[in-house]
This record gives sequence, C-alpha cells and structure tokens, in this order.
Amino acid sequence: MEVYNRYYKAMYNTAVRIVKDEMEAEDIMQESFLNAFTKLQTFKGEVTFGAWLKRIVINNSIYHYRKQKKRNEVDLENLMYKVEDTDAVVTDHSSTEREAQKVMEAMTRLKDNYRMSLTLHLIEGYDYEEISGIMDISYANCRTTISRAKESLRKKMINA
Repeated sequence: MEVYNRYYKAMYNTAVRIVKDEMEAEDIMQESFLNAFTKLQTFKGEVTFGAWLKRIVINNSIYHYRKQKKRNEVDLENLMYKVEDTDAVVTDHSSTEREAQKVMEAMTRLKDNYRMSLTLHLIEGYDYEEISGIMDISYANCRTTISRAKESLRKKMINA
C-alpha cells in the first residue's frame, strides 16, 4: 500500500495526459500497478522502481489509446483535459499557474501524435530515442514530430 500511495498520483497523471480520459486513466493506472506487482521478479533494478513503473503506465496508456482509437469509441477531438481543481489560496504564483493551464489546454488541441510526443518529451522527460521506441516510429520521424508539435503548440498559444 505504501508503494501504491507513493506513486499513484504521478502514474495517474501520466496516463491521463496520454488517453485524455480520467476514468480510462484510472483503469490503466490500476492495471499497471497489477502488472508491476505480478511481474516484480522481472524488475532488475537497472532503473528506479518509479521509472520502471512509469514505463509500464506509458506502454499501457499508449496501448489503450490505440485500441480506443481503432474502435472509435470516443471522439478524442472533443475531449478536453481537465486540469485538477484546487482550493488553494491565490498566491504570487497564480499567473504562472494560469499560464501552465493555458499550455496544457493548448496541448489538448494538438494532433494526437503531437500531444503524445510532447507529453513524453517535455513533461515525462524521455529523450528522442526512448520516444521513438515507445511510439514505434523512427528516430528521425520522432525529432520531426516533436519539432512540428512545438511549432503547432506555439501557434495555438498565440491564437489563444
């Protein structure tokens, strides 16, 4: 339970950024924890447990996203990422928070492959080689996709 409590929020946020659906992200996160605990013997300790678990969450999220897209169960263009509501007191950081929220909302309007690649690169911190493996695209295609995604995000931020 301690491991679950430690990693739950970060893994949930990772999943919701990819699938853009809170309920789906919750299911993916739960499934990922089950996968991790049942395959704990495969954890070699080459990376931290959190990094290993995050890779499981990302792989499960992308798998579910692609499966969902193929079945056309959800119109992903109309879904909006919901930034978590907080009852925090307004502080000097409120303008920074508003700006971050604008960026996250603009990211939801990106093409799906742009949104996923930027999330993996800028938010999750994966490098181009790792992203190309995760998304099953070539290294050159990955660099081009991220470059185009950044430009598209800039345009959306200017027009917002």
